[in-house]
Amino acid sequence: MAEEKKEKTKLNLERQHMPKQDPIERVRNFDEVALGYPTETAVSEASRCLQCKKPLCRQGCPVGIDIPGFIKCIVERDFGSGVREIKATNALPAVCGRVCPQEEQCEKMCILGKKGAPIAIGRLERFLADWEAAEGKSEAPDMAPRTGKKVAIVGSGPSGITVANDLIIRGHEVTVFEALHECGGVLAYGIPEFRLPKAIVRREVEYVRSLGVKILTDFIVGKTRTVDDLLKEFDALFVGSGAGLPWFMDIPGENLNGVYSANEYLTRVNLMKGFRFPEYQTPVKRPCRVAVVGGGNVAMDSARTALRLGAAEVHLVYRRSRAELPARSEEAENAEEEGVIFDLLTLPLRLVGDGNGWVKEIECQKMELGEPDASGRRKPVPVEGSNFLVPYDAVVIAIGNSPNPLIPMTTPGLEISKKGGIVTNAETAQSSRPNIWAGGDIVRGAATVISAMGDGRIAAASMHKYLLNGQ
Repeated sequence: MAEEKKEKTKLNLERQHMPKQDPIERVRNFDEVALGYPTETAVSEASRCLQCKKPLCRQGCPVGIDIPGFIKCIVERDFGSGVREIKATNALPAVCGRVCPQEEQCEKMCILGKKGAPIAIGRLERFLADWEAAEGKSEAPDMAPRTGKKVAIVGSGPSGITVANDLIIRGHEVTVFEALHECGGVLAYGIPEFRLPKAIVRREVEYVRSLGVKILTDFIVGKTRTVDDLLKEFDALFVGSGAGLPWFMDIPGENLNGVYSANEYLTRVNLMKGFRFPEYQTPVKRPCRVAVVGGGNVAMDSARTALRLGAAEVHLVYRRSRAELPARSEEAENAEEEGVIFDLLTLPLRLVGDGNGWVKEIECQKMELGEPDASGRRKPVPVEGSNFLVPYDAVVIAIGNSPNPLIPMTTPGLEISKKGGIVTNAETAQSSRPNIWAGGDIVRGAATVISAMGDGRIAAASMHKYLLNGQ
């Protein structure tokens, strides 16, 4: 009995708080909100880990990081070894430590979560990545002898960079073709500076480049050259071109000025530095009242961006309740702290113009929740006679994206799903054409960074086998 009591007192069920900018200050700048763990805080948090013999947390990680292994290194203050443990399976630790939904993956599986707060795995991963950056040097992994095989990768987002990292280490020659002028895919154009500083994205990409990966920017595969053109030069090809086709609601008024897709809005601000106009020549209208339609992480990013651009009021218009929000709870909390107003159980019906072609208001309808639908969430049902008008001078539609259609349209013989994505074998990421693989959002539709990286790891292992054995 005494032994059992002693064991219980060892459990620390409270996770360490991560400092962040004060909401009043951070809405005035685009600096990173979360400030990261100081060393002693990280060691204290890592010391909570039970070092389970059968670590369920690792099963919850799409790329299979040895989570107890790197956490143990933090406890022992051997941070360099901790970085090596992570980079054995993850080429983007500073990114994943910031934007991955750990609460739905590795942390969800943590045993401590059954009684209290799970280990802050993502924050500890970020700590090690930031420690390495502060040290100013990256340790190169062991590299296999050159095989003479050449691989083309379309897209420098999370899946493409993961494939590039894994295959260059295995000895293959790797070239990445990126359509935009900066690398990183959605990491560069989609996630705001205050959540993921672009210097971090560039640093992670440069690490992979330092291993010998060639990266060509401003190269649109499907226009500059087709996939089949590239396959005349390369032995295998991976498609990681993302989900760049935004969805709209198909309601009247979506073609008015002042109405943006979240893709356009965030790309203007993030990749094209619209938030630093006129230093960068990318104008973004600074409206007074902004409506962001949607409830996911992209909607939160758009709403929080609008506040930082000087909007007096930003409303998140979402047709379900708070409980059904698909966004990470951390992002929703940050948005509320900063002053985003949540208009829940509200559905836009039409956008109304001012006579000069600019949006001036939205007609909405109140909703109530019915029975659960195919997503498992309760279905929103219109409340009859509840229509109302609300004035807005800008609207951002953030309800999702479809896979980029360019490569499916220009590559004969690829099997394409009903939603426009490339169909692949789940165990190998191989497409209907044996020398083409695909992963990330071009397969799944808009999904998480870490799931795209998981696809990349699967594809790289399959491609390596194919390159060596021809199958």
